Amino acid sequence: MAKKQQIVAATWGVRSSFHSLLALLVTLLFIAAVYLTQNNGQSLLVHDTITSTMNPGDQCNLFSGKWVFDDESYPLYKEQQCTFMSDQLACEKFGRKDLSYQFWRWQPHQCDLPRFNATELLEKLRNKRLVFVGDSLNRGQWVSMVCLVDSSIPPSLKSMHHNGSLITFKALEYNASIEFYWAPLLVESNSDDPVNHRVPDRIVRVQAIEKHARHWTDADILVFNSYLWWRRSQMKVLWGSFESSDGIHKNVTMPRVYEMALRTWSDWLEVNINPNKTQMFFMSMSPTHQSSEEWGEAANGNCYSETEAITTEGYWGRNSNPKIIEIVESVLGDLRKRGVNVTMINITQLSEYRKEGHPSIYRKQWEALTEEEISNPSSYADCIHWCLPGVPDAWNELLYAYIFQQ
Repeated sequence: MAKKQQIVAATWGVRSSFHSLLALLVTLLFIAAVYLTQNNGQSLLVHDTITSTMNPGDQCNLFSGKWVFDDESYPLYKEQQCTFMSDQLACEKFGRKDLSYQFWRWQPHQCDLPRFNATELLEKLRNKRLVFVGDSLNRGQWVSMVCLVDSSIPPSLKSMHHNGSLITFKALEYNASIEFYWAPLLVESNSDDPVNHRVPDRIVRVQAIEKHARHWTDADILVFNSYLWWRRSQMKVLWGSFESSDGIHKNVTMPRVYEMALRTWSDWLEVNINPNKTQMFFMSMSPTHQSSEEWGEAANGNCYSETEAITTEGYWGRNSNPKIIEIVESVLGDLRKRGVNVTMINITQLSEYRKEGHPSIYRKQWEALTEEEISNPSSYADCIHWCLPGVPDAWNELLYAYIFQQ
C-alpha cells in the first residue's frame, strides 16, 4: 500500500491528491444532504433522475413538477374508443359532464417527459411480456397502458384473455403481451380471488409467494404495487397453509407486517429473476382524497363534485403514510446492494394534487344503491381509483420514460 501511495504521489503530487480527496468529501456530503432532505415534514420518496430531454447532459427529477392544462395534445386516447375500457374507470360513460380531468399533462420542473409513442413501445415489447402485478390501482394502470396502445393495433391483431388472476392483452403482430396479475398483497392471502376478495377478516401468509410469483418468472418487464390493501392498524398473519387446521395465527401491527411481506417478495426476486433480462419497477402509493378538510374545504366532504386540481406545491394528504415509503426505500436499497435493481416510480406527490381525477359517483355500481346513498352521493363516491383517460396515463408516461432510459 505504501509503495502504491508513493507512485500516486509521484504522479499527481500531494497537493492534487488532497484536493481530490476534499472534492470527494464535499460530493459525498452533498449527496447525503439531498438524501436526507424532507418535504413539508414528509419523507421524500426516491428522487431518481433521468437524462433531461432538453439538455441531454443533465439529469432531471421527473417526479418534481406541476400539472399543466393541455387540451391540444391531451388526452392521449378517447375513452369511448378504447376497446377494453373498464366500467370502473369510464367516468364519461357513466355520466360525468365535466371532462377537464382528461386534459392535464404532468410537467417536470427541469425537463420534458418523452411523448408516449405506442408503436415504439410495442416494438420494444416484441416477443416480450410486460406484467403489472398488484391491486385494483395497478389494474387501472394496466387498463391505461392497454388503452394507450389500443388504437395503434388493428382489431384483428389484438386479443384479451382471462385466466383466473391473470388477464392478458396480446398485440399479435408483435407477439407482445401486456398483462395484469391480481395479487393485492403480493404474498399469498385470503383476498387472492380476483372476483370474491372482500373478506371481513383479512389473513396474509407473509412467507408464501410462490403461488403468485410462478406466473411472473419469465416476464421481461415487471411493474409492482401494493399499499391500498394494507391500510389498517394490523393484519392477521398465518404461518402454515389455509388448507391445514394446525396453522399458527398472530396479529401483527402495521407497518411491520408490510415489511415482512416485502422482504419475502424481495428475496424471491433475488433468487428467481435475472436482472440482466428483466426490468423491474415498483409504483409508490396512490393517494386517496376522502377528506376535503385536508385541502382546506368543509369537513365531511370528499372528492365528490371536485372539478379542480390542488395547486399548493408539496400538498400531502394524511392517508399517504411516509413510514410505508421508508420501508419500500429500505427494501429496494437492500436489493440493490445484492445486485437486483427495482426502480421506484414516485406517483404519490404528483397524484396528490389531482383530487378531481377520481370516478366519484361516475362508475358502474356493482350493487344497487340504497335510498340513503342516493340522497347523499358523497357517501358512495369512489375517491380511491382514477378516471380514464386521466392520472394513470401520466404514471405510464413515467414508466415509458424509464423503460427506454434503461
